[in-house]
Amino acid sequence: MAQSLPSIVSGEGGLARYLEEIRRFPMLQPQEEYMLAKRFNEHADTAAAHRLVTSHLRLVAKIAMGYRGYGLPIGEVVSEGNVGLMQAVKKFEPDRGFRLATYAMWWIKASIQEYILRSWSLVKMGTTANQKRLFFNLRKVKGKIQALEEGDLKPEQITEIATRLNVSEEEVVSMNRRLSGDASLNAPIRATEGESGEWQDWLVDDSQSQEDMLVEQDELENRRGMLSGALDVLNERERRIFEARRLSEDPLTLEELSSEFDISRERVRQIEVRAFEKVQDAVKAAARRQAQALRTIDAGAEA
Repeated sequence: MAQSLPSIVSGEGGLARYLEEIRRFPMLQPQEEYMLAKRFNEHADTAAAHRLVTSHLRLVAKIAMGYRGYGLPIGEVVSEGNVGLMQAVKKFEPDRGFRLATYAMWWIKASIQEYILRSWSLVKMGTTANQKRLFFNLRKVKGKIQALEEGDLKPEQITEIATRLNVSEEEVVSMNRRLSGDASLNAPIRATEGESGEWQDWLVDDSQSQEDMLVEQDELENRRGMLSGALDVLNERERRIFEARRLSEDPLTLEELSSEFDISRERVRQIEVRAFEKVQDAVKAAARRQAQALRTIDAGAEA
């Protein structure tokens, strides 16, 4: 990422030239991708990160094309997707056994969707999880229940959409009116670069996916890893007391631990408090190191 990435030049033919340019970057074989990711993780090798990014620019372009129905410049949509790709490369851990493309899809989609919510003129609102889900899925659900007429929805349609998307009926009514001018999903539209199609061609499936669950699991395992590393700062007695009092599903009492170590309950309490402070400091230090590593990566990407 130390080198600059290709960009889409505005004007006729800009997208075609960009797609032709990114096709020149070779796809990576699994072992090659693994080795590059290891070099980046262990040595902050920005040249390796750049190869990981450029080899997946076609994936970003493919995902970005699915969001052209929102009327935003395709070059900006692709650029936002590339930002998501770079974030994915920073956090990718090859030893988990899956490919970068699988992991990066979530980051790319999330980055593009955040850009759309910030930029699309009809949607100046908060960005809660419910509002995002409703914004990116309302047309799709309306198509499934054949609610294709223009104007307000019927009461039974509002109820069904609210149930399907787990939002309130008031949110459904408000969002449907914000997206005023809804036409049939089969209504023709003309996209950029001379391409055409129907609204349904550009709808995006934003339902819970394998990538969503993968990222949640990754974040949980990252927190667990930081805690596990922090426990190493404790001696044997401190660790036993800390785990028994703070991490156990059925915590031991001060009395039980005082009998185990033949010390007073007050001494057990003091050791517990001190152990907690040491773990807290160790976790904060690990988080600072992680943040510093990301800043170093960002600096390398901007160089």
